Amino acid sequence: MMKYLAAYGAAVLALIVMDAVWIGFIASGFYSRNIGHLMAASPNIAAALLFYAVYPLGLLAFAIAPTRGQAGWRGTAATGAAFGFFAYGTYDLSNLATLRDWPVTVSIVDVIWGCFVSAASATAGKIALGRVAGS
Repeated sequence: MMKYLAAYGAAVLALIVMDAVWIGFIASGFYSRNIGHLMAASPNIAAALLFYAVYPLGLLAFAIAPTRGQAGWRGTAATGAAFGFFAYGTYDLSNLATLRDWPVTVSIVDVIWGCFVSAASATAGKIALGRVAGS
């Protein structure tokens, strides 16, 4: 059980840190320019906390745990990227289908980010899982 808690914790930490850098510094202007008219004045903290608690559970269930017996991190990264593709893709395609003035560019960038951040977070979880299981 501890190995899965360590994997989950590492995935949560990696996701939060990378998203903070991405949203806070790298892509904030991009999102403001493209969907600023849809953005709230301040984020819904409860919804954000729920996302950062639940999404890594998905990474644990669908990317980290299923690859626990594999050597190395590449399989976990690939599975995490696929999970991110489907999760972020569902969100962005739903927005394209239902929201007026939702830019295709935002969907493309967001899905690419989702693949990357999911792959990296799953990999962090896999490394933590291996270290705790190996101790």
